Amino acid sequence: MPSYTAPVDDVLFLLNDVFHIERQNNLPGFADATPDVVEAILVESGKLCSEVLVPLNARGDVQGCTRHDDGRVTTPDGFKEAYKQLVEGGWVGLSSPVEYGGQGLPATLTVIVNEFLASSNLAFSMYSGLVQGAVAAILAHASDELKMKFLPKMVEGTWAGTMNLTEPHCGTDLGLLRTKAVKQPDGSYKISGTKIFISGGEQDITENIIHLVLARIEGAPAGTKGISLFIVPKMLVNDDGSLGAKNGVSCGSIEHKMGIHGNSTCVMNYDQATGYLIGTENKGLNAMFVMMNEARLGVGVQGLALSEVAYQNAVTYAKERLQGRALTGAKFPDKPADPIIVHPDVRRTLLTIRAFNEAARAFVIWTSLFGDISHRSSDAKEKQHADDLMGLLTPVLKGVLTDIGFANAVNAQQMYGGHGYIREWGMEQFVRDARIPMIYEGANGIQALDLVGRKLPKDGGRALQAFFAEVQGFLNDHKDDAGLKPYLAGVNASLGHLQQATMWFMQNAMAKPDNAGAGATDYMHLFGLVVLGYMWLRIVKAANEKLAAGAAGREDALKNKLIVAKFFVERMLPETGAHLARIQAGAGSVMELEMEGF
Repeated sequence: MPSYTAPVDDVLFLLNDVFHIERQNNLPGFADATPDVVEAILVESGKLCSEVLVPLNARGDVQGCTRHDDGRVTTPDGFKEAYKQLVEGGWVGLSSPVEYGGQGLPATLTVIVNEFLASSNLAFSMYSGLVQGAVAAILAHASDELKMKFLPKMVEGTWAGTMNLTEPHCGTDLGLLRTKAVKQPDGSYKISGTKIFISGGEQDITENIIHLVLARIEGAPAGTKGISLFIVPKMLVNDDGSLGAKNGVSCGSIEHKMGIHGNSTCVMNYDQATGYLIGTENKGLNAMFVMMNEARLGVGVQGLALSEVAYQNAVTYAKERLQGRALTGAKFPDKPADPIIVHPDVRRTLLTIRAFNEAARAFVIWTSLFGDISHRSSDAKEKQHADDLMGLLTPVLKGVLTDIGFANAVNAQQMYGGHGYIREWGMEQFVRDARIPMIYEGANGIQALDLVGRKLPKDGGRALQAFFAEVQGFLNDHKDDAGLKPYLAGVNASLGHLQQATMWFMQNAMAKPDNAGAGATDYMHLFGLVVLGYMWLRIVKAANEKLAAGAAGREDALKNKLIVAKFFVERMLPETGAHLARIQAGAGSVMELEMEGF
């Protein structure tokens, strides 16, 4: 059975030494996140993941979820009891407002804990992750009455949450949705329609499920301008907060999927179900985008999480598996063969995964801190800057981390040879589970189009210019730093590639939009490599400073970071040149072939 150890030391290094989380102590909740508190949170959540959730992962994959004839769904053995521990530990509402029963701590801590949860058991982690997204949407847009009625139990974790967008005939194009809402004399609505691919749509681990449902009110405008968002509880809630009758919502079936078998992915039928409008009529997408952005960040974290757990197990196997001899002669002459980690190509593969994981974790924390600042700061300029960068980086984080996370899971599986294809080793489950984050919450091609078509030109390119200024500013400020010299040139060159690609789009995509469409995915990955390179610069800077000040027994770990950073700059960052070349090739060969020729 695979194992997993939460990367607590790496996270603490990032929070304390790279991003200096204490500098945000002026923001609500941050002063409470003292070093001792943060370390305790990371250690205890890591323990829950290793001891409780990891053992359930393979079992949940094999057993899956079961739909019964009466529409009930049962989750795999042990999930209900494990979820109870999650609730009792206060993990669901870690960052939720105190007035609704949460602990009010930085959302960045929740994002980090969610990485640990997803590494240990992705299917299980989705049940609580979706609650957090639903809470965010309700907080941002619902009335005070609805907040008081639904949030306390959701924050506590005893009620779950879901996101209902997709319908059988429409996926990303939500303007085509048909689910309808009819207003009632008491101000509620009757919701009727069918939604598909609803994660956690029905389950037995919480006493109620709060569905957030997109629907069209009778007479609303066509397209996305006529969409509203509703709270539709599985069980109606009485005025005193107790549960009432079952609502007109049911699970029609559960999907039989490639992976995440322990999470119930449901077809949900709404038959005159009672719903409550969130926000204003016909403005549902604005409200749902709060949850979607939360979910996209969370899905990006899933890509990193599976890359991390796959890496940990591949390293263990590579150190233990004896096969062949090192090219330069036997390294372990007392054994019948050397462990495969002596082979350069094995080391290349493992270093590729590790170099991504450490920089991607920094990327996640950096972006999450922008989210905290944008929601908690009282400084309008600071909020705008953080919100700009959060919006710009979210599609990059979601698309790049899940694309590469899947590739890394495959490469980690390859370390096992034939054993990687066998269920008992667990690697094939990581590969199957890692495939879905590339698809849900907006397939990665959509993320790339969102980045190029919406985020780059937004507000006259203000967010992009802020990003360029930050990275270029770091390069300029440290151009004479001897400790950073081996790394600066590579990042500087790749930043230049990103700037050239941006200029090429400006000159060639306005008159011919297909150029933007054909180059969008390459642009997203070029952008992602530049971000990861920038993260490595900040990691190297912090590591050098800590080594100079006395590393308190962590010298080897910090020196290893310098080696991994060098590998990234030498072996991975040059790919930005290939992405630029493909972008500048334009859409000609992409669009030339007639449809019948495919």
